[in-house]
Amino acid sequence: MSSIGTGYDLDVSEYSPEGKLFQVEYAHKAVESSGTAVGICCRDGVVLAVENIVTSKLYETNCNRRVFHIDRHIGMAASGLLPDARAVARHAREEAADYRQSHGEPMPLSELASRVSNLMHAYTMYSAVRPFGCGVLLAAFENGRPQLYGVEPSGVYYSYHGYAIGKAKQNARTEIEKLKLAELSAANGVKEAAKIIYSCHDEVKDKYFELDLSLTSAETAGRHVIVTGEQWTEASNYAKAALEEHDSDDDV
Repeated sequence: MSSIGTGYDLDVSEYSPEGKLFQVEYAHKAVESSGTAVGICCRDGVVLAVENIVTSKLYETNCNRRVFHIDRHIGMAASGLLPDARAVARHAREEAADYRQSHGEPMPLSELASRVSNLMHAYTMYSAVRPFGCGVLLAAFENGRPQLYGVEPSGVYYSYHGYAIGKAKQNARTEIEKLKLAELSAANGVKEAAKIIYSCHDEVKDKYFELDLSLTSAETAGRHVIVTGEQWTEASNYAKAALEEHDSDDDV
């Protein structure tokens, strides 16, 4: 970051001579230093996976998940500051509930993504607030179509076939590009998403992590569910086996 920005990062609404908002860039850094989150649109659903880094062995398992239920049919995965992600999730739930009450039907994911992005953008415009230090992935299976949106701390959002945020986002995106998403079932997508998280994990810097998985698909009747139990174990074992096979091939 250029030294010319000195003094221009005290107020989120003040531009530097280079045309930058440094507090927004700092928010992006918070996302880039957090665990990787992945979203994959499959043939019959959408899968979310998060590398939930554990900084202490004293934490209880799954006490701080980074995948959230937003509505019956919408899920969210987050990378960055967890309290900020919870605040975004709470706002998204309120928006979805208000829409359902007013219109008598579930909120379209595109509309929710727009409203979440408006919130995150608003927090880059006023000196009394700071940008959200998180990026989020929103997923739904609507009208027989998988949908995935990514919202950045700046408020920018896009629709994706597959996307990744967090510290290993580039490696994860490369792995996603190798998948034949149009042919991949959601059940196999869970395994592939777990494999991507394990392959991108840095054991030197972050030894311990929990794998958070969720999906919404035709098999779940469009409902967003957290992957647990046998399906989670199967996906985790598949990812570990693939990683060991890759390591053994490198040793040859």
